[in-house]
Amino acid sequence: MTQKVKTPVWLVTGCSSGFGRALVTALLEQNMTVVATARHRAALDIFPDGNRLLKVALDVTKKDMITAVVAQTIEKFGRIDVLVNNAGFGYFGVMEESDQTAVRRMMETNFWGANDMTRAVLPHMRTQKSGRILNITSRGGLTTTETLAYYHATKFAMEGLFQTLRKEVEPLGIFVTNIEPGSFRTDWAGRSKESAPERIKEYESAHHTLDLLNTYSGTQSGNPALAAKAMIKLSQLKTPPMHYLMGKDAYHLATSTFKAALEEFELYHEDAIHLDFGDEGYWLD
Repeated sequence: MTQKVKTPVWLVTGCSSGFGRALVTALLEQNMTVVATARHRAALDIFPDGNRLLKVALDVTKKDMITAVVAQTIEKFGRIDVLVNNAGFGYFGVMEESDQTAVRRMMETNFWGANDMTRAVLPHMRTQKSGRILNITSRGGLTTTETLAYYHATKFAMEGLFQTLRKEVEPLGIFVTNIEPGSFRTDWAGRSKESAPERIKEYESAHHTLDLLNTYSGTQSGNPALAAKAMIKLSQLKTPPMHYLMGKDAYHLATSTFKAALEEFELYHEDAIHLDFGDEGYWLD
């Protein structure tokens, strides 16, 4: 039976740990209405039972489960106001070393899972003429680090998809925001990652970076509880941004990356702007 609710209804994926767990905890503390999901229903026992919380098993790579979760949400609460695409994991390893089955599985979760969740929710948001879609991408969807090539590929793909979707749905009253966290104390660099099965000796420099990355888990300065507060604040903005950087490192790395790109564009801009019919003379020197 549908329950009338006055607060926004949040549907959050990947809630057993990290950002998802912190966000659901913060939402419940503010008496928000939440549908919390995780691959294993038992992992959601960390949250207290209550009328404003629905706990559901969900593997975002399985479309039938996505359809069922969305239907359960609508049946119980009547609407979906905020979708948070948070489910995902990382893969550490040089591109040439990486297990292709494993990285394709990561793409299925990180990219296609977010895609399928969004497609399932959009019809309801269109009917409501309102909604917020928050995607936990990464500063790794804007910048790159060696040994994270395939993880970056999933996040860059999310960036392209959802930046385009924003343009398509904003006229309908739906806003899409890509949230780009830096280093936070989650399980991303710990149990929520996979790694290349072997190392190729010629990539010694990249392996040094990998070894540093492997020491980060549990020591990151970013606080997921504060990130959750930032996300809730973001959801309440009248016109939320397309990009929402989270963390000092995300801010500094993203701004320096885009500044360097602009400088490079300018360095070669004369060649770039002399490629039309009639510009043949420019290339005679």
